[in-house]
Amino acid sequence: MKNGRVVAVLVLGVLAFSALSSSIYVLPEAEQALVVRLGRPLKLRTRAGLKFKLPFIDTVNIYNVRLLSLTPPTEQIILGDQKRIQVDSYTEFRIKDPLRYAQSVQTLDQAQSQLTLMVGSSLRRVLGQATLPDLLSDKRTRMTAAIKAEAVANARPLGIEIVDVQIRRVNLPDETSQAIYDRMTSERQREAKELRAQGYEWAQSIDAQADGERTRILAEAQEAAQKAHGEGDAAANQLFADDFRADPQFFKFYRAMQSYGGALADSAPVVVLTPNSDVLRFFNSDGQKGDGQNGSAKPLER
Repeated sequence: MKNGRVVAVLVLGVLAFSALSSSIYVLPEAEQALVVRLGRPLKLRTRAGLKFKLPFIDTVNIYNVRLLSLTPPTEQIILGDQKRIQVDSYTEFRIKDPLRYAQSVQTLDQAQSQLTLMVGSSLRRVLGQATLPDLLSDKRTRMTAAIKAEAVANARPLGIEIVDVQIRRVNLPDETSQAIYDRMTSERQREAKELRAQGYEWAQSIDAQADGERTRILAEAQEAAQKAHGEGDAAANQLFADDFRADPQFFKFYRAMQSYGGALADSAPVVVLTPNSDVLRFFNSDGQKGDGQNGSAKPLER
């Protein structure tokens, strides 16, 4: 009998301890608990601390109230101008209504899966109406806001509050990037050829203008030089004429000296002349010229 009583007491003790332990739970900070009794939601507890529930009847689902992040896989989207892009996005959300959350998705994995589909659908709808230049302009901000607003509305029935949706990166597929790079290269080469041709045309025009200006300057300089030379010759001739009238005999002698220099410059070392040659007229010691018969001389006419 004693052994039976001991066993009964031990069983009762174990049951009591099990009931006590199953009726107590701890709710941490930044978490909230949904108490479910026999499959029916009973109450929501949001204050942290030691909590109690009915053992073996009530179950407690703990949900995190902090911000959670979602990074969906890269989405390949066709834009409105039929260009393909690869979009990386991220989403920040929190569990706003645990009751709806428990009734719709229940687990975090299911919630992230549903949000991935919702955000991806919003991305395809909004970006499918845009063009590639729009993503590189200030229109991208408005498109991001439209994606976020649509995702917020779709996630509200799940008891989830979407705080932010952002496009992290937009890339072109490898084959598209190469095609765009080749097109840009050919375009730059064409522009370079046009600029070189235009530069060559400008150089030819500048050379032609320079040649024309050079020809004009040389013509004007030659004209001025000829005019100055003519004026100098006229002035020299006038001086010679004035001086010749003043002393004709001296200028006869000067002209004779010039003719001697011109005539005898290319002569041989020995020149044979007759005594009464007109060339020797100014070489006589008395300045006289022979008469051509007996070699007698007469005075020079003054």
